[in-house]
Amino acid sequence: MRLLRISTFQNSSFVDTEGMGLLDDIELGSLDQHTWKIRFHQPWVRPALPSGDWDAMENMIKIYLQQFNYQFNEGAVQNNVPYPIVFQGMAGCTLYPNKTSQAFVQVAYNGQDFFSFCVDNVTWVLSQDTDLSQYAQSIIQNYTAFTDMLTVLLNDTCIDYTERLLHYGKAALERQ
Repeated sequence: MRLLRISTFQNSSFVDTEGMGLLDDIELGSLDQHTWKIRFHQPWVRPALPSGDWDAMENMIKIYLQQFNYQFNEGAVQNNVPYPIVFQGMAGCTLYPNKTSQAFVQVAYNGQDFFSFCVDNVTWVLSQDTDLSQYAQSIIQNYTAFTDMLTVLLNDTCIDYTERLLHYGKAALERQ
């Protein structure tokens, strides 16, 4: 399962965010750009999880995006980064037939690798050595509640949800 996100910061007061979830190459859903609500693209996705889980996920997404947008703009202003800025993120987990799994988070800035999250040792690894990447790393490393939550989401929730989606979407996946 992969969750993809693109945020385009036109200036310090306007950001356009797009997001989508994929299981293999099947589009599970997307993020409404205006309300940040999840739109389901397959009839079997919503019933795969309890509605309370979807509600909690939407709330988490909204809180995360609000905080992220604020922090990102702060960093851009402090580091004299010119607008527009394109931020891309990919997170998720891969389940293997031998029952092992691998979680991942990769972040790009203006089309270039920026940093990634090493789930095994719970660290943020820079891909660029710039003032902006160091600023971002210091903010995110010090935001331990986010890192702790992300670790649980990747190591536990992502795997559990992916297994449920694989079960509910078995017929669609076999047709692929």
